[in-house]
Amino acid sequence: MRTRLRRLVITAVALLTATTALPAAAAQQQNRQEHPSHGGLSAVIRYTEYGIPHIVAKDYANLGFGTGWAQAADQVCTLADGFVTVRGERSRFFGPDAAPDGSLSSATKNLSSDLYFRGVRETGTVEKLLAEPAPLGPGRDVKALMRGWAAGYNAWLAQNRITDPACQGADWVRPVTPVDVAARNFALAVLGGQGRGVEGITAAQPPTTTSTVTSAPEGSSAAAPDAKSTAAAARELFDTADADMGSNAVAFSGATTANGRGLLLGNPHYPWQGGRRFWQMQQTIPGELNVEGGALLGSATVSIGHTAHVAWSHTVATGITLNLHQLTLDPADPTTYLVDGKPERMTKRTVTVDVLDGTPVTRTQWWTRYGPVVTSLGAQLPLPWTSTTAYALNDPNAANLRASDTALGFSKARSTTDVLAALQRTQGLPWVNTIAADSGGHSLFTQSQVLPRITDELAQRCSTPLGKVTYPSAGVAILDGSRGDCALGSDPDAVQPGIFGPAKMPVLKDAPYAENSNDSAWLANADRPLTGYERIFGTIGTQRTMRTRGAAEDVAAMAAKGRLSVRDLQAQQFANRVPAGDLVADDAARACAALPGGTATGSDGKAVDVSEACGVLGAWDHSMNTDSRGALLFDRFWRKLAVAVPAAQLWKVPFSAADPVRTPNTLNTDAPGFTTALADTVTELRTAGIALDAKLGANQFVVRNGRRIPVPGGTESLGVWNKVEPVWNPAAGGYTEVTTGSSYIQAVGWDGSRCPVARTLLTYSQSANPNSPHYSDQTRLFSGEKWVTSRFCEKDILSSPGLRVVRVSDHR
Repeated sequence: MRTRLRRLVITAVALLTATTALPAAAAQQQNRQEHPSHGGLSAVIRYTEYGIPHIVAKDYANLGFGTGWAQAADQVCTLADGFVTVRGERSRFFGPDAAPDGSLSSATKNLSSDLYFRGVRETGTVEKLLAEPAPLGPGRDVKALMRGWAAGYNAWLAQNRITDPACQGADWVRPVTPVDVAARNFALAVLGGQGRGVEGITAAQPPTTTSTVTSAPEGSSAAAPDAKSTAAAARELFDTADADMGSNAVAFSGATTANGRGLLLGNPHYPWQGGRRFWQMQQTIPGELNVEGGALLGSATVSIGHTAHVAWSHTVATGITLNLHQLTLDPADPTTYLVDGKPERMTKRTVTVDVLDGTPVTRTQWWTRYGPVVTSLGAQLPLPWTSTTAYALNDPNAANLRASDTALGFSKARSTTDVLAALQRTQGLPWVNTIAADSGGHSLFTQSQVLPRITDELAQRCSTPLGKVTYPSAGVAILDGSRGDCALGSDPDAVQPGIFGPAKMPVLKDAPYAENSNDSAWLANADRPLTGYERIFGTIGTQRTMRTRGAAEDVAAMAAKGRLSVRDLQAQQFANRVPAGDLVADDAARACAALPGGTATGSDGKAVDVSEACGVLGAWDHSMNTDSRGALLFDRFWRKLAVAVPAAQLWKVPFSAADPVRTPNTLNTDAPGFTTALADTVTELRTAGIALDAKLGANQFVVRNGRRIPVPGGTESLGVWNKVEPVWNPAAGGYTEVTTGSSYIQAVGWDGSRCPVARTLLTYSQSANPNSPHYSDQTRLFSGEKWVTSRFCEKDILSSPGLRVVRVSDHR
């Protein structure tokens, strides 16, 4: 009965949107479109302003079909490139030495990317995970979504002509399978683990009789890793502030709002190009599912979004998603390791990769009970394989294909309680925190992610000498792999062996505000600090980033003011306040004005007249709005100051755990590097022909179809909520592109009606195709600090002045 009702409702929706809701000309055009066959997959896609699709289907397979179709229409080249990656075919089509876009692994060359992903494919890793029964493996509805997504993508390819010059006519754009779709999800899951170690996994080879060390990065020492330098490299490698993904999110409880209902502002910082872009949609199965938000490309589910009653966002978490096991090798055979004195042979994987215009390349990989042998984690963190020692990488997310189940659970949620229940049931999020608010006035923060079960007690008992330094310093555990009693074990409430169960996750419920800006869970609410979690989750009582400090100041002030609404969230997103500027600019201006003769000596030893800069810094409004004068000068100065002055000498008042939001503070203008940074900044801008008091937007912009679009916001170290990471190209006019930053933004609340009050913005727009009308339309909105009003309810969709309805099916 329910299925029949659902079919009747979807038929009614399709008929309604195809006729009565459309202007006459559009209705005539719609009636000429082919109706879907009753025997195949189909969906109805209603497009509203800015190319946002509202996909309606009768079940999950058909919903996946419509989603795959619509994503292909906007992003076929980016998607196809990603499928080449997860098939391990980049070297075949693009050559072995070219670089992937970095969206699906850390590989710096196509060959290493292919060696890893071909190995995944040839061992049937993804197929085995798909075959696992839920909750360990993905559920039935998620599998149906993946099957449908692949069919929808393929149907679009079969029925449409590609106009994007990035792949028009390319032979690497081919149909996909559900395994391809799942493999893309797998790649995202292991980004922080095996994906981070691709180069070290694929390069690892046992030492020969003439060499005791192999596969160390070029220029690195052949000696055993130095503990201090390894810990420093690990801290840098896992520093979420400097990563290519970050985010801010805040949930306000009803105690702070004008109507007692919750509010959620999500501001994820993700790449602006490549396969980790968001794409906006609404998905509806009448009577079953209704959700709107941003999906990562290639995903059949909403990653960040809202339903009628609850909204959520994610921030990249500080939990370390991998650990290492230091292996004691058999002196007679470096491919055999000892556990409790008994030898175990490594498993040899031989992988062959086809190469463009060349001979296929065959390499071996070496796997252990703990995971693959790895000889580095990035160029700065070598882990040499010697005749006595090797390192194996444990990544629990290599057995986790459940993220889509978590997302689907959110998509059905009606409250923060449901969100938390979905996390506890599916345990699928690999590397993010979750922040949520609901119409009942509840707020939630939780660091519920899949982490290796490294307790502080286990680390204390089983760390190698190297691990005793890296774990407390960077959270990277290096355990003694020769001891069976150092196995990770299991929590009784964990769905997967070797990970933490939900009871161990940091959780904050119903605080006036719950906020995260990629620091640890400790100060999700500065008045209710979270403690008691294991070191692998993150630090407690340590210095926060400038962005976390600024965010904590802002949201605490908002909560204290009270009577908040969605408009307050919108104002916060584009306040563009520079916390570093509030701490530094006035002192810098005064110190500048006090320089004898108004001059400072640059790093080249030349005297520079900096007197104009003093006045510009003093008059600057401490914001990164596109019309702010002095913002660019401060930005360039602050970057140079951070390099010229050691962190320990930068501030007169050091960090205090008793006052973590307001310390450290008071710029040390007596530090020798202060005047050098000032002189070098003035010289840099004048050499580039940029006025010291130029408006930020004149020199921070992106170019789309030959048109400059000014970009507001600022870099990580400035502490701006609206983070953007632009590329400095003074010869072309300043910052001329954005690599990462604010992406799918949403401000969501409720007013007691059936429809949420939601404003959204996809900063880089829906399509990567320069020939699409939705290539830069929302980018222009972002430039003007404007928003899209959500069309979540039927009445709002049907009243869209640009409503366009497409019925899609797998039959021509």
